[in-house]
Amino acid sequence: MKKTFIERISDITHIHRRAAFADLPERIAAKETAFHALVKERYSCRAYKDTPLTDAQIGQILEAARLAPTAANRQPVHVWVVKSPEGLEKLGGATNYIYGAPAVFMVGARADAAWVRKYDGKNGAEIDAAIVGTHIMLEASALGLGNVWVGSFDPAKIKADFPETEGYEIVALFPVGVPDAGAGPKHEERVPMEQFASEI
Repeated sequence: MKKTFIERISDITHIHRRAAFADLPERIAAKETAFHALVKERYSCRAYKDTPLTDAQIGQILEAARLAPTAANRQPVHVWVVKSPEGLEKLGGATNYIYGAPAVFMVGARADAAWVRKYDGKNGAEIDAAIVGTHIMLEASALGLGNVWVGSFDPAKIKADFPETEGYEIVALFPVGVPDAGAGPKHEERVPMEQFASEI
């Protein structure tokens, strides 16, 4: 069926808008990035199968953690991978929140090696460790592995049972493994955007 004059003009206008990238914001807004999809799908996993992680999986997670940005690139962080039955049993004495994961990534920070803000003396070690931990979670999720941030543990017990951590403050533990449970009921609870963010 032959198009009307108005329809032909409309087509031409649409072509010109695309050629001039005038509709670029609309096209970009309509697409979900792979990263956005990843962070939307990731959840805190609290049950794991006993399938061990492969060396390749551990290596990829550690490399993502190593590449994490730190203040002034000081990198005052160390990661220990606890995966032996003995190590996991010792770690279980410091926290009840391993959830049967086959591996736990312990992230520690050295305050004496970190950048310090000159205005008020704020030490960036713990923030740097949190960024590294976030990379661990996101890379594990990208590999299809469950993970969760654990902050409830006895630091003195870890220090006593893991002398390798001497000089570091353990900031967080990250159980990682093949998930054996889905997201919890609170996973999708988020404050509205207008409460979360604002322009000034």
